Amino acid sequence: MKILVANLGSTSFKYRLFEMAEGEERLLGKGGSERVTDFGEAISGALRQMEDDGMVASRDQIEAVGFKTVLGRGLSGCVEAGDEVLEALDGFAEVAPAHNPAYAAGIRQFRDLLPGARRVALFETAFYQWMPEAATRYAVPGEWHEAGIRRYGFHGASHKFIAERSAELLGRDDVAAAVRRLYQDGPAGIDDPLRVISCHLGGSSSVTGIRNGVAVGTSMGFSPQSGLPQNNRVGDLDSGAIPYARKALGIGMEDIERQLTRESGLLGLSGVSNDLRDVKEAADGGNRQAALSLEVLVHEARRWASSFLFPLGGLEAFVFTAGIGENNPWLRAAVCAGLAEFGILIDPERNEACRGEEAEIGSADSRVKVLVIPANEELVLAREVFRKVTNLN
Repeated sequence: MKILVANLGSTSFKYRLFEMAEGEERLLGKGGSERVTDFGEAISGALRQMEDDGMVASRDQIEAVGFKTVLGRGLSGCVEAGDEVLEALDGFAEVAPAHNPAYAAGIRQFRDLLPGARRVALFETAFYQWMPEAATRYAVPGEWHEAGIRRYGFHGASHKFIAERSAELLGRDDVAAAVRRLYQDGPAGIDDPLRVISCHLGGSSSVTGIRNGVAVGTSMGFSPQSGLPQNNRVGDLDSGAIPYARKALGIGMEDIERQLTRESGLLGLSGVSNDLRDVKEAADGGNRQAALSLEVLVHEARRWASSFLFPLGGLEAFVFTAGIGENNPWLRAAVCAGLAEFGILIDPERNEACRGEEAEIGSADSRVKVLVIPANEELVLAREVFRKVTNLN
């Protein structure tokens, strides 16, 4: 079965085409466009390119399209991407303005351009639907919660992949199998705990605590703006800062929203760039603000990772994933510095040698496995779409 995985941003469209069957997973090709102003044109061009490159003899061979949707009002999980999904995306469009309108537009375009293909949405919030209720609630009046204001969590496909792959690497096939069937069967009753902290560090970052393949807590909350500082989004911020900023700075809500979602994070802290490579170069050159922004990123990653030690009750694996986590030995070393008493010790040579590939970077004396696992969100989505479409139960 040929499954197209669509990744849509506010001005971008990227795709991967997979051949999926029981016991077979094969990437046929990938591509996409930046600075998209017309999603219909971008998607049509991509379909033509797949035919020209021989990925498919005809676009009609694509049997399903999967969407890594972010946040839906009143809806989560792995579901058919029909009118219910569109309504859920539209209902939270202002909460995820860079993602929801783009995915809604993409789903509508694929409905017109590939009418014979099944459309499936895997919400980024799906991995967190079994978190304890106490981990999802904010201390707000009940009507706020009823309106949908709660901790949802994001990067679910990435953390789900880490849950499965780390279990495989640690020889816990029982947990890996349970993760594969999580969205079909729910959490499995496994007595022997496998406890993992997954650090997804990229342009957008989050940390999640995972016990036996199920999330117990996560750093992101109601929207993708929360948690760690992002490339240009603020991360955690006291709600009292907003009315104060309106008064002290004399700015309105529109300016506040723009500054917090586009001009904050690494960009706002460093004053240099929202790209970690540029910020690191500036910091190495003596720029104090750039150095401070890196210190804040490390501090927040450590703070959130440590917050899951008590809920997990121990730790077997500490995992780095996503572009920044996979490719920056200095960042991994900084996050793990001084943690020998917690059983976390990095081997400097292993760590330095690892750039973008799967590896164990812990020392021989480390009680906790310290791993680097490249992110593979698209494969997770292709697997879930395949299970959904073929009704594998």
